[in-house]
Amino acid sequence: MRTTTRRSVAPAVLALTLALGACAQGSATRTDDAAASGGPVTVRYMNFSANGGHEKDLDAIKLAFEKANPDVKVQIETTPYDDYFTKLQTAVAGGTAADAFELNYENFVTYSSNGSLAPLKDVDASGYKPSLLEAFSVDGTQYGLPESFSNVVLFYNKDLFEKAGVALPTADWTWADEKAAAEKLTDEKAGVWGDYQPISFFEYYKAVAQAGGEFLSTDKKAAAFDSEAGRKAAEWLVGKSGTTMPTEADGAGTPDFDSKLFKGGKLAMWHTGIWMFSGMADAPFEWDVVVEPGDTKKASAMFTNGAVVNAKSANQTAAQRWIAFLTASDEMVAKRLETSWELPPVADEAKLKAYLDAGKPANRQAVFDSLDATVLPPVVERQQEMQDAVGKELSAAAAGRISVEEAVANAAKAVTALLS
Repeated sequence: MRTTTRRSVAPAVLALTLALGACAQGSATRTDDAAASGGPVTVRYMNFSANGGHEKDLDAIKLAFEKANPDVKVQIETTPYDDYFTKLQTAVAGGTAADAFELNYENFVTYSSNGSLAPLKDVDASGYKPSLLEAFSVDGTQYGLPESFSNVVLFYNKDLFEKAGVALPTADWTWADEKAAAEKLTDEKAGVWGDYQPISFFEYYKAVAQAGGEFLSTDKKAAAFDSEAGRKAAEWLVGKSGTTMPTEADGAGTPDFDSKLFKGGKLAMWHTGIWMFSGMADAPFEWDVVVEPGDTKKASAMFTNGAVVNAKSANQTAAQRWIAFLTASDEMVAKRLETSWELPPVADEAKLKAYLDAGKPANRQAVFDSLDATVLPPVVERQQEMQDAVGKELSAAAAGRISVEEAVANAAKAVTALLS
């Protein structure tokens, strides 16, 4: 499956300021005089996710929309991801941005806070998974619609479990269950590891939520993870290193290390994204997935893109009709499933039968069950610095250079300093 990956969002978030939205002046897109005289309205739509192989798929959705909405024409502008947010920032600041555009969640947080996005009206919430729709809502106002998503689940090697006589994971598992199984499954002589979960910012903020804690204070002016939950989350990750999972010295953290380990039959459990399904389809053993275990609660990592309407657009009504079709129509669902172009955000799982029946893993239902309890990444202006600070301290603890308590305290101090 070609889907959302954990890209760093720091350059885009870092470059934006609250003044950006105020810079845009006047109409962004009234492109033809026919609109004023009763002819079709032209809606410009800027995106990045169709780039690199799904341009024709997006065009097919557009043609279906235009057939159903003959009074609206859609002009698609597709830009590579690496250039997208710089180009978008310039366009919004200069008043030339498209009527509607695509945002990942992290950049949505920034654009929705600076006045760049139009509030959406009379959204049919029944069409979307609630957690996905809520990701693009601010204080009860909908500023975007979820377009696609991916998430993280627990992969497991069924053959290794059965060989070791260990019960297979279930959706009811907790950290304690996972740890107990990992210890039984780790076989140093055979080179088999029981577990693999990256010691990183992305895994840590999720683990904090699973332990019942918060990463940032309510006002987002300070770190909140120098707490019992934060320390427990750090210990959960760091404590695996060298005991039930490989260390950095063994190669952990290097590109494709974990995928090769799992596919080579040397890893019993693996915390990773659903984008790895296709890469593991030909693994020479039986494997499946399950919702990730939690500690005091479930909290699955979710990565999502959304579609929004430009606050300066003269065609907001037509633009909202377009993004509603783009994100919830049957034509969109069929095209995404047919071409493995990320997962549609729709609530009606009957429409997703083709995906659920697509083969390995058998328990694809876990992908959607994970959406019942999700946690989104914390977003700040100095995003990359925050991610680096957390990763640096956790790595030091994993290497035994400092204690877990010191790592959490140091990371919290560094993050709070970035917020001041």
